[in-house]
Amino acid sequence: MTAPDPIALTQALIRCPSVTPADAGALAVLAAALEPLGFRCERMRFEAPGTAPIDNLYARIGNDGAHLCFAGHTDVVPPGDKARWRFPPFEGRIAEGRIWGRGACDMKSAVAAFAAAAGRFLAARGSEFGGSISLLVTGDEEAEAVNGTVKMLRALAARGEAIDTCIVGEPSSSEAVGDTIKIGRRGSLTGRLTVRGVQGHVAYPHKADNPLPRLVRMLAALGPGPEIDEGSAHFDPSTLAITTIDVGNPAANVIPAEGRATFNIRFNDSWTADKLDAWIRERFDAVDGDYALELHSGADSFLTAPGELTGRVAGAVERVTGRRPAFSTSGGTSDARFVKDYAPVVELGLVNATIHKTDENVPVEEIETLARIYQAVLEDSFPEKG
Repeated sequence: MTAPDPIALTQALIRCPSVTPADAGALAVLAAALEPLGFRCERMRFEAPGTAPIDNLYARIGNDGAHLCFAGHTDVVPPGDKARWRFPPFEGRIAEGRIWGRGACDMKSAVAAFAAAAGRFLAARGSEFGGSISLLVTGDEEAEAVNGTVKMLRALAARGEAIDTCIVGEPSSSEAVGDTIKIGRRGSLTGRLTVRGVQGHVAYPHKADNPLPRLVRMLAALGPGPEIDEGSAHFDPSTLAITTIDVGNPAANVIPAEGRATFNIRFNDSWTADKLDAWIRERFDAVDGDYALELHSGADSFLTAPGELTGRVAGAVERVTGRRPAFSTSGGTSDARFVKDYAPVVELGLVNATIHKTDENVPVEEIETLARIYQAVLEDSFPEKG
């Protein structure tokens, strides 16, 4: 049994231009690396009205015992203007000790490191290691995230397949591989506010009802700054950002009939979406006037409390790198928000310096370090007996 080379596999995955929702062969490349190791590879395709169908891959070895899942994605964001890239974004070029290309950091290298770590572990221990290892890899993380991880987990649970612990390979590190482990994430709530009035001539404001002063007062009622609380034991303060204010009024002598604004709140475990709904409406109602508010919850906050899983992963990092990682809940959302409903989950991956950027790249040696960390986690999760 020969373990996949994480560098060559990263290059092969980058050469698949898998911009969401396209797979472009990425999952086939991964399956071809896993099947010789003994993994049973299953394509899981999901679709929903108004969304593109998505191909996903579930690969598992072992049928019983503790089940450790590596979760990630092979889809990537668009490269933008390819002429601005130093090297073609889907070439997977190695130069100056780095792999360059879209997905190099987020997160095809981590997916390759999953496979390499599993291959090395199985080469040393064989397939009868007393447990189960799986890879749950979606093609729908960077866009709507409706036909990927969430539906895969639901389908596995429906057929009685349980995951005991999970590591998501998102680029969680700050300055060096393994220096940070994400043990939770803030929630996300987007609000769309429409304040209605009566259109009229600016020379006769008493005959109109200008909605814009009320719109401004409503937004101001949400707070003087971005922070809306003081944080909690494991989370930074919740923050609010106004992302757009729109009137669509080309005439300087017309009072508009309505004004609109959009805002987003990233909230910690002091809040739920329902609590924020009540908090927002209380402040808007105090301003008074005719308004409509639409709220969309993209994710709830969650925390994997420090304990057995976090200690095991932190210990593996320390053994490989000599550094004890910090625990963090910072950053945006990830598919860990879906996994947490089924199993304890942490996020551990590469340094996030170049994610989504032109000239995305990662040092080759850091991919190897990540593969060694994942292998160490497997060794600690399935210790040899006797």
